[in-house]
Amino acid sequence: MIQNTMDKILKQEMLEELTTHILPYWMERMVDQENGGFYGRITGQEERMPQAEKGAILHARILWTYSAAYRLLGKEEYKEMATRAERYLIDHFYDPEFGGVYWSLDYRGEPLDTKKQIYAIGFAIYGLSEYHRATGDPEALEYAVRLFYDIESHSFDRIKNGYCEALTREWNEIADMRLSEKDANERKTMNTHLHILEPYTNLYRVWKDEGLKRQLRNLIELFMQKILDNDTFHLRLFFDDDWQSKYAVISYGHDIEASWLLHEAARVLGDAELLAEVEPVVKKIAAAASEGFTPDGGMVYEKNLATGHVDGDRHWWVQAETVAGYYNLFRYFGDCEALQRSVVCWRFIRQHLIDDVHGEWFWSLRADGTVNRDDDKAGFWKCPYHNGRMCIELLGG
Repeated sequence: MIQNTMDKILKQEMLEELTTHILPYWMERMVDQENGGFYGRITGQEERMPQAEKGAILHARILWTYSAAYRLLGKEEYKEMATRAERYLIDHFYDPEFGGVYWSLDYRGEPLDTKKQIYAIGFAIYGLSEYHRATGDPEALEYAVRLFYDIESHSFDRIKNGYCEALTREWNEIADMRLSEKDANERKTMNTHLHILEPYTNLYRVWKDEGLKRQLRNLIELFMQKILDNDTFHLRLFFDDDWQSKYAVISYGHDIEASWLLHEAARVLGDAELLAEVEPVVKKIAAAASEGFTPDGGMVYEKNLATGHVDGDRHWWVQAETVAGYYNLFRYFGDCEALQRSVVCWRFIRQHLIDDVHGEWFWSLRADGTVNRDDDKAGFWKCPYHNGRMCIELLGG
């Protein structure tokens, strides 16, 4: 009875957060009426930067978020935002000559960085498939399928399995494959595989293709057999072509995020035998992630096992995935302790990360207890997807 009351209150607060703090912020502050699409950046001091570069990830994540919100809540203004993002993604980010999507555009919408980062293509699939799921739009599905074939044709390693990180515009080898400056320059990473698993799952919801089904199952098995450390149940982060990893870093946010995305993929795939293999592992990954869960309800960023150094910052996206990941354990396994952790983390977010003045969330609460206003409020990586999806997941979406 107590758990049912907690769950009901949590859902009410998720709806309020989504519709009053998160979604309005992007509609009011980020729509670029002059050059199309969305502005590339708002600083942590709430300064809009109209000439900032525009990222594919930002636009694809806006597309997913407002498509999912429209599907869940049916409000036309959410559909308008999603349609704006869909058109801009197809008309400006999609490469009509070589396929795939550009990494970034200048503020006017012209190609700036034309490399093919597979992570970004995955998010384009995620957004386009969700737009089709919400509206039935055939063009969005057509482009999502095109991008699936691009990844399979150019990134998939048919000999050693898995997907490479990045290629040139023409799909040739590229020297610097890193997703960001903090990443190792390796051909295969956990992060990109996680964000191929995620869009392939969503695409399979609306396109029951046998090739997609086969590759989705393969991704689940890659996580179980290659990416997951089966001694600690943390995810290993960076790999060479032969799936050897020499980086002893734990990313607690990715652990908890992967726990529920892996579970979601297995459920959507609909293979009862595989699901029975995955579900015990899901619980173990979430338990391993809990090593980073602090008494005040936050989840720390990461730990370097080689040095013992803990990055104690509580990043916005890690907290959002913590709420969603623990709630998944309650929703599907009846884990009441996990529900309590979802609630406690949500309270932490409300106390420390939500901007009650301007809307949206701050980037992080630093380890010293100060709010991080140096990093972006909106930008290349700071999008409405993690926190928006947290709300949507808990509302049953």
